[in-house]
Amino acid sequence: MTDLSILDLAFIAEGATPSDALRRSLDLAQHAERWGFKRFWLAEHHNMPGIASAATAVAIGYVAGGTETIRVGAGGIMLPNHAPLVIAEQFGTLESLYPGRIDLGLGRAPGTDQRTLRALRRDPAAADNFPQDVIELQAFLAPAQPDQPIRAVPGAGTNVPIWILGSSLFGAQLAAMLGLPYAFASHFAPEALLDALELYRARFEPSDQLNRPYVMVGAAVVAADTDEEARRLFTSHQQQVTNMLRGVRGQLRPPIEDIETYWTPAEKAHASRMLTYAFVGARATVRDKLRRFIELTKADEVMVASAIYDHAARLRSYEILAEIGKELAGASAAAA
Repeated sequence: MTDLSILDLAFIAEGATPSDALRRSLDLAQHAERWGFKRFWLAEHHNMPGIASAATAVAIGYVAGGTETIRVGAGGIMLPNHAPLVIAEQFGTLESLYPGRIDLGLGRAPGTDQRTLRALRRDPAAADNFPQDVIELQAFLAPAQPDQPIRAVPGAGTNVPIWILGSSLFGAQLAAMLGLPYAFASHFAPEALLDALELYRARFEPSDQLNRPYVMVGAAVVAADTDEEARRLFTSHQQQVTNMLRGVRGQLRPPIEDIETYWTPAEKAHASRMLTYAFVGARATVRDKLRRFIELTKADEVMVASAIYDHAARLRSYEILAEIGKELAGASAAAA
């Protein structure tokens, strides 16, 4: 059985505020909990006028405090932006408040531009220290040693589960070496997906956290009651990717009737490659595409990210996805 989870970027829709976006994230998480999704993750981005989750640990605490059972975490924290001790304290605090429900996904990219990186007071070369920083963070979250001079309080002994996030072979190799679960960002960077999964599984070394490889893969899903409506809703996501290619930042735009009038042929080709693993349509369409994706990747878990402008339509999309997940699980159990 492949579990389904949600990566929410707390998109700020045009005409809305960051407060609206965060309240909608909580509402989505509460629905996701009832519908049976396994995790609800938020991601660190800075200087993005359309994303409200820059203070990621704070947003996670807000969502965890408004839910009861679903796992809540970071997908991810961009570790080069932070001292490992600070992240250990933040997530040790979250684990102390919401025991057994907090995940810590770590990324190597800055999650922003170089000018903003300088505003964060971080050295652009800090990414080179990512493997050492992950190991240091693990040590801060492990039980403190008697002679340990610096401890994360809270943090020490909480053993918050750490994930390595990536979109290249580098993250796959590191996750395998450290014996950590691996999440591939195939929802926007699909090219190296299969090679990365093969490398991770082949080189995996068991650890105290994990005794066998565990793979999560990303996908974008827009489901609706008809294929036509889903394709219309998806134009918000397509506009967002196109704007990113143009270097234009802004809030999430409403859907449009004809995406072909919005992008150039070159932009369409580039955006479509990035959205290779975007599954858009009515229930049967999405079910078939998702089933084939799971068969292709043999993933333990699929993390779904969707940029849908209308909140009610976003809820409906995830409700349909939850129903699809139950259908696929039932079919898998029957075939076993």
